[in-house]
Amino acid sequence: MHTPLLASLLALSAAGLSAQPLASKYAPAAHKVTLATTFVDWDALPPRTTPVGLSRGVFDNPTPTLEKFEMHITSLRPGMASHPVHHHPWEEMLLIKEGDVEVSINGIKHRAGPGYLIFFASHDPHNLTNVGTTLATYYVINFYTDRVHTVPDKPASEQNVPGMFASAVIDCDGAKPTPTKTGSRVTLIDSPTLTFERLGSHITTLNPGQGSAPDIVDNGDELFIVKQGELGVAVNGIGCLMHAGSFFYCAPNDKRTLRNMGAGPASYQVIKIISAKSPKMPAAAS
Repeated sequence: MHTPLLASLLALSAAGLSAQPLASKYAPAAHKVTLATTFVDWDALPPRTTPVGLSRGVFDNPTPTLEKFEMHITSLRPGMASHPVHHHPWEEMLLIKEGDVEVSINGIKHRAGPGYLIFFASHDPHNLTNVGTTLATYYVINFYTDRVHTVPDKPASEQNVPGMFASAVIDCDGAKPTPTKTGSRVTLIDSPTLTFERLGSHITTLNPGQGSAPDIVDNGDELFIVKQGELGVAVNGIGCLMHAGSFFYCAPNDKRTLRNMGAGPASYQVIKIISAKSPKMPAAAS
């Protein structure tokens, strides 16, 4: 049986017409408790069966500085699409864990595979389809700032505001790393967007036995995703051993230390958001 929406889309297709992108409605955070720094083990996430594959729910909470942070993980069966082409005011990121996908942004299609980061700017129409022969699994990351209520109801591509990061499909693993004393680093994004004062993403690789500086403090809302190896993480003195696929949310100004606990390289990707409510960084000592 077809739903009314699907029937309408099929009718448009049969008539040789293009369906208009659907506007996705804003929903307040499902959970009212403010999200604190939280470690998530990939193996502890129970999958839920959906019509197109599997879904793993993670976060849907306010944070100390954001109206809400919503994150889930989708696994699409071959040939399945995430949803009809739609758009929304908040800006969204997908990080591909495994599989081959085709991403549609503003009517233009892009191929992406493991390690790709996809950014959907405000109101740009988009969706994703599994074009491979196995499950396609990806992290879905939505940070909501106050600006989602005031951003113009017009695709970011048409607004074309100078200096704002546009929708993009980024081959993170193909980016050239810069060597550091402890391993390497790749800077992928460092820019304002229509709803973020600044969006940042980088990949850090630590050589065996190496670690970050102790008790690093940052004013952004940050998501750390372990890409490879075994990573020991301590936040405000509380430690956790993390492996590939696992991740943690780090609240602004929490003290964190990371160390490679394995015999091979350990790498992790950071996605960082600065909003109008982010605490100000202390002035550097002269």
